[in-house]
Amino acid sequence: MKVLIIGGGKVGTYLASHLLSADHEVKVIEQRREEIERLQREIGAEQVLLGSGTDPVVLEAAGIRKVQVVAAVTGSDETNLVVTNLARFEFNVARTIARVNNPKNDWMFTEDMGVDVALNQADLMVHLILEEMSMGDMMTLLKLRRGKFSIVEEKLAPTSSLVGKRLDQAKLPQDSVILAVLRKDDILIPHGSLILQASDEVIALVHAAQMDQLEKILNM
Repeated sequence: MKVLIIGGGKVGTYLASHLLSADHEVKVIEQRREEIERLQREIGAEQVLLGSGTDPVVLEAAGIRKVQVVAAVTGSDETNLVVTNLARFEFNVARTIARVNNPKNDWMFTEDMGVDVALNQADLMVHLILEEMSMGDMMTLLKLRRGKFSIVEEKLAPTSSLVGKRLDQAKLPQDSVILAVLRKDDILIPHGSLILQASDEVIALVHAAQMDQLEKILNM
């Protein structure tokens, strides 16, 4: 996959390194000249381009018309929004991802602004902390389509009607599906013959309107 990253700070560098190690084709645009030498040393000179990610000429030079994904991860929310807007509406990039630095700006990172996925660092951190503090409540790991669907995690209570049943016998809400089952140190693929056990950690995709219903099924 061809990926264009706007912003060569710590986040951009880390992302580029991981993508390159997975054999993706990566270009990083960074406008701070003093960062270029470090970037070239860490991810390779051929992957780095000096310039502004909000400049259409620079984006063209980086090959934006041939990439499948643009990730705007600068420290400026305004810059990240301009980048995704250009990528989507000027260059028709298939997938756009934007970093949200200030949680108060989250409402602006919408599909109308060219953003497919908005990664709110503060929100992610809060959810991770709450997950570690969880005493049994169903946790939301990720929201999709602006909150219409959620990926949730819940430990199967001993009182749940699902304990001892095959997965294909589980009567779940219509707009929900189990994605994985965590049992001790193992991650189990949710095939129909899998028998659920008490204390299994269930990872599920569920419509927002059916979250309460799913939580009740997992606990009663």
